[in-house]
Amino acid sequence: MSIGIRLREERERLGFSQAGFAEIAGAHRKSQGNYELGERMPDAAYLSAIAAAGADVLYILTGQRSAPATPSLNPRQRALLNHYDHCDEEGKRHLETTASYVAQQQVAVKKRA
Repeated sequence: MSIGIRLREERERLGFSQAGFAEIAGAHRKSQGNYELGERMPDAAYLSAIAAAGADVLYILTGQRSAPATPSLNPRQRALLNHYDHCDEEGKRHLETTASYVAQQQVAVKKRA
């Protein structure tokens, strides 16, 4: 599988159109198309920009995932998971309990509406 095909896979995994992906990378839509067709190769600035948007650049370049594929997370979700990862087991249990409680309250409110 080529770099272009893997690039397209990552773009689609992240939910971007060609134009949208090109925009976050500081490129033109035509350049994005050329990258995906294998007619041109992206430069380091482009790869750095798409990595910041959640693209797995190692996978694009080598075909090997740097981490298991997961749905992309927004900054708030990433921050919450980062906080969770830095808690001890008791802290993790507290966060899980709190999240469960808040979610159940939201479901109850929706049911009443």
